[in-house]
Amino acid sequence: AFTTAVGENLGEYSRYFHQGLTSSDILDTSLALMLKQSAEIIIEDIENLIKALKEKALEHKCTLMVGRTHGVHAEPVTFGFKMALWFSEMQRNFERMKRAQEEISYGKISGAVGTFAHIDLHVEEYVCTKLNLKPAKISNQIIQRDRHAYYLGTLAVIASSLEKFATEIRGLQRTEIYEVEEKFSAGQKGSSAMPHKRNPIICERICGLSRVVRA
Repeated sequence: AFTTAVGENLGEYSRYFHQGLTSSDILDTSLALMLKQSAEIIIEDIENLIKALKEKALEHKCTLMVGRTHGVHAEPVTFGFKMALWFSEMQRNFERMKRAQEEISYGKISGAVGTFAHIDLHVEEYVCTKLNLKPAKISNQIIQRDRHAYYLGTLAVIASSLEKFATEIRGLQRTEIYEVEEKFSAGQKGSSAMPHKRNPIICERICGLSRVVRA
């Protein structure tokens, strides 16, 4: 329907529109572009989080707190130590996301089964260069889905890290512990029924959304 609608406005040149292509040439290449651009945003956010964790690790390197194993008091640690642990994990996630971005940055313009039967391979090179993608070394009808699985698997790992951090903050914000509290902005309201409460709603959202990512 799309090719028909566009072709009707191209006059005598309509016969060349979509010639030699399959829908996946367009869809998979555009998806790769969107995922690559999305990765740029995620990578920037990870960098900002790494910076914040480093600052907190240094700020609280001597701030003593209880270390726990299995949720039970163990030996003393510092809050800076905990932040340094998270800092190190997010550094690894940064590298993972960079690799995932590299893995997904491939396009294809190679026809119905990937053999360039009705289109010159230079078209693929030209299109991918214009989009700042790399031509797939080989493909069939589609870009092979191991690339997408690697990308989404990386997102799941990162989401799991964020959920772990958020769960830890939620636990430490419990009234009977109250060692840590998520940021509560001026003018922000707590519970609608119990205004004395400051609920960890940001951490709760992170935990909920991480499950969506893993799904």
